Formats: sequence, C-alpha cells, structure tokens
Amino acid sequence: MDDLDQKILMLLSQDARMSVTLLARRMKVARSTVQARLERLEKTGAIAGYTLRLGGNARLAHIRATVMVAIEPRSLPAILGRLKQMPQVERIHTTSGRVDLLLQLATSSTAELDETLDRIGALEGVRSSESLIHLSTKLDRAL
Repeated sequence: MDDLDQKILMLLSQDARMSVTLLARRMKVARSTVQARLERLEKTGAIAGYTLRLGGNARLAHIRATVMVAIEPRSLPAILGRLKQMPQVERIHTTSGRVDLLLQLATSSTAELDETLDRIGALEGVRSSESLIHLSTKLDRAL
C-alpha cells in the first residue's frame, strides 16, 4: 500500500460516500487511476466494505458501556458463542493483561444495560466483569 492508497483510505474514512470523480479531483489524479486503486483495495481486503457511521444525535438514544471480562481457561469459544447472540453486544475484543475480553454494549435503557450485565456475569466460564458507562465522546477517530 503506497501513499496514494493511504490517501484514498483517509479521504473515504472521512466520507465513504465520496464519488470516484471527487476523489480523483482532490488527489489530482485520473479518475481511472482512483477506480483501479479502489478495485484493488477491495479485492485485497484493505477495504472490507462501505458503511454508515451514526452521528452523535442518532447515538444519543443508546446507553453505551465498556465491559472488561475475565474468563476461565479454555472457555473462550463457548462464551464468544453466547455473547454473539446478544444484540446489545456491539464489539468483542480479546485483550492481553488482567482481563481477557473487552466488550462494547449499546442498550436503550439503564434497565436493559443492567439486565445485559447480569446475563454476561452469569455466563458459565465468566470469572468476573467490570463495566464502565460511556458518558460522552470527546474524540472518535474509529474507521
């Protein structure tokens, strides 16, 4: 991946709806060059897809929390299977350190969050969990 590919990814991360024509104009290269680069980035998996990222106003309806989970040895596959079935679980990351999993939850109410945290804590193989409720977002550079 060269500088041109990096610039395409940077511009699309700011606005995934940007047309190929506008990308080419902003990068000062031919439209066909951008089109070929995009096709290659998609084919190689550098671009996995194009998606919608909700703004703050649309996200206000959700209460988000990060949950740090410590699990028993060899229980990861079963726990992942159960967590993936919970619609409130948006993201699951494995980690190194004192916890094994980092979850991001989104619920419509504190009651739903409480119930979801209880369900996670009750999963067989979960040793402990600690939750942090997101109050406000000061910076979001996630792609």
